[in-house]
Amino acid sequence: MNETVPAPPAPRRRRRWLRWLIALPFLFLAASILQVAVLRFIDPPFSAFMAARQFQAWGSGDFGFRVAYDWRDLDEISSNVPVALVASEDQNFAEHFGFDLKAIEKARKNNARGRKVRGGSTISQQTAKNLFLWSGRSWVRKGIEAWYTLLIELMWPKHRIIEVYANIAEFGDGVYGAQAAARTYYRKDAARLGPAEAARMAAVLPNPKRYSIARPGPYVQRRANAIQRQMRYIGGSGYLKQID
Repeated sequence: MNETVPAPPAPRRRRRWLRWLIALPFLFLAASILQVAVLRFIDPPFSAFMAARQFQAWGSGDFGFRVAYDWRDLDEISSNVPVALVASEDQNFAEHFGFDLKAIEKARKNNARGRKVRGGSTISQQTAKNLFLWSGRSWVRKGIEAWYTLLIELMWPKHRIIEVYANIAEFGDGVYGAQAAARTYYRKDAARLGPAEAARMAAVLPNPKRYSIARPGPYVQRRANAIQRQMRYIGGSGYLKQID
């Protein structure tokens, strides 16, 4: 009588690893969909960028460092803040599906001509990156960012996207969100921020570790003035009706 000879341990282990490798992409897709679905209704307690900054501080021995973060719903934040963010970074926010193709093409042409590098990222892309990912320019990270951007656009209304972004954007070293920035730099609640204050906050977003809300240099002052003009151009607080 023939008996089945069990496979050696090594081939069995290889098959198990192979099955896991095949399953990993599907597990990631399921987990990411669940993440975005949950955060449609639950306010994030922290973002990936916040966690990275906190671990960076601990890694350098700064155990007293604490991220400044205090969530506020959009109706508890001055309308000047989301309007300034849109005017500064993504004036087609209400119309696009997560990617501003015209801005991307313009950035490509500028970069090809050797001008100052511009990214063309939308608020949706920046929300995806800040909330779920890490900083960097690898193609892998950009691909994952694109996937999360699509999920956010499919599963969240525009109102939720700008609400989350206003709360997790970094306005200074370790200072995240409109409320924390308002308390840190203006000693007031985010609900009381005026157009000039909101514009100055938006002006530092290209590099909040280099530019300062508290000590704005000539670049930040010029940019803040330009953002105020754009805020009026897109309709001021009336713009928010487009994303309700």
